[in-house]
Amino acid sequence: MVAASNPSAPHTPVLLRPILSAVAPVEGVWLDGTFGAGGYTRGFLEAGAARVIAVDRDPLAFEMAAEWASDYGDRITMQQGVFSRMDEYAQDLDGVVLDLGVSSMQLDQAERGFSFMKDGPLDMRMSQDGPSAADLVNEAEEEIIANILFQYGEERASRRIAKAIVRAREDAPITTTLELAKLVEGCLPRSKPGQSHPATRSFQALRIAVNNEYGELFQGLMAAERALKPGGKLAVVTFHSVEDRMVKRFLTARAGAGGNANRFAPALEQEAPQFTLKSRKAIGPDAQELDENPRSRSAKLRVATRTDAPNGEIDAKSIGMPMVRGI
Repeated sequence: MVAASNPSAPHTPVLLRPILSAVAPVEGVWLDGTFGAGGYTRGFLEAGAARVIAVDRDPLAFEMAAEWASDYGDRITMQQGVFSRMDEYAQDLDGVVLDLGVSSMQLDQAERGFSFMKDGPLDMRMSQDGPSAADLVNEAEEEIIANILFQYGEERASRRIAKAIVRAREDAPITTTLELAKLVEGCLPRSKPGQSHPATRSFQALRIAVNNEYGELFQGLMAAERALKPGGKLAVVTFHSVEDRMVKRFLTARAGAGGNANRFAPALEQEAPQFTLKSRKAIGPDAQELDENPRSRSAKLRVATRTDAPNGEIDAKSIGMPMVRGI
């Protein structure tokens, strides 16, 4: 979920052009499960959607949209909540779009505590309620912190960082973003020019844990299956490999495209596929997109179409969802 870094600049939704092309013609009722600054919602309304149900767990998103959203009248329905419950908000949808991760609107506000580049309270809560990143960092056991950093951030120095966190909090609670960023930075080699900030993986991991992002994605994909009507489109934009792997494995499994791992084993009776795939390959940003929106460099889009097969269930482990015990 990416916007221009200047809060007063227009929101630049990632991969909007390829999404609209992949799901054309845009019509009927769509659900934008990650409303944020409203870029996708506006894009779909301008492209021909009759109505968009805008879902976001962050109440600030709707406050900030109030001024422009009124221009669309009853074509926008604001729904505070999580996209994992989208089938409770609507049924027989023509399409669902999900743009995963933290929005630039949140990154740009130091007081939300998402950014290691700006000093602010160590918060990271998208919904602005429940336990914060500071609660997690200051109260969780060392092993749990290490597992979060490794499983959710793929941070290889997870144990070293967790040990440093526990040692530091014995003197005083860790309460600000720059305090944590400096601590993490001290555990890692200095980054070379062009490399990401040393705290990137740790902050990503803590944010994912605080907001249960992987659990939300897993439940949200199944909710989309239940909410879409036959022929309805599902478009998902991811920003890192774990999310993309989960989406890819879910859609591959639901499209019956996984194949038989052992060609000598007896053929299993397969249930009718719930989705058909637009393509087995993800769509990435083109040169124009990268020029307009540098934060799109890691974005991947996957699109699928709902069939008329009955809803089903799928195991979280089978789609590669990382899990950490104790949180």
